[in-house]
Amino acid sequence: MSAALQLRACGVIPVVELAEPELAVPLAHLLSDAGLPAIEVTFRAAGAPQAIAAIRAAAPDVLVAAGTVLDRDNAWQALDAGAHLIVAPGTNPALIEFVLSKGGWMLPGVATPSEIEANLALDIGTMKLFPSELLGGVAYLRALAGPYKTVRFVPTGGISTTNLGEYLTVPSVEACGGTWIAPAEVLKGRDWGRISEAAREAAAIARAIRAGELAGSAP
Repeated sequence: MSAALQLRACGVIPVVELAEPELAVPLAHLLSDAGLPAIEVTFRAAGAPQAIAAIRAAAPDVLVAAGTVLDRDNAWQALDAGAHLIVAPGTNPALIEFVLSKGGWMLPGVATPSEIEANLALDIGTMKLFPSELLGGVAYLRALAGPYKTVRFVPTGGISTTNLGEYLTVPSVEACGGTWIAPAEVLKGRDWGRISEAAREAAAIARAIRAGELAGSAP
């Protein structure tokens, strides 16, 4: 399965800040066992490249994204570590072109129609909508679908199990990102049970909606 198909199949990509890179592999295994074989390791923590490389080596079936990538140095570190996907909070054409020139998959952040069109000009068809809830959430996504029928989004910001299902029913949404599954303070406390419960709940919501899509497309 390609990384793009895996992202949609998961429906949810947990966003994590790993201040302790040694937690990367057990966390990736836990998420995968809970039904979410995907993780976004943000560069807000210094050990992100090491965490990404460790997950890629120990959990090859897990989709690994590098998040909060702001410059070429971070992008190169992420790609060198084996990240499948480079995620940025905004649209930086120089960064996007650098990642694409290295054969990487780029998921830039957008908030406005102008940014969407800037990415379309670079042949980017899937974008991160951030900060989603503050921008208008599901209503905003449905409004964007009018002029941008082919664009797909990964909304992030203000999403949790309370509104995850509503987001995933929007046809243009590939998956949702969020920190609610494995927050930094929960990781610091090694509360694996809480993380597993949150991941299983999110996976069940996504699985039910994606199964409905498949049933609806059957002849």
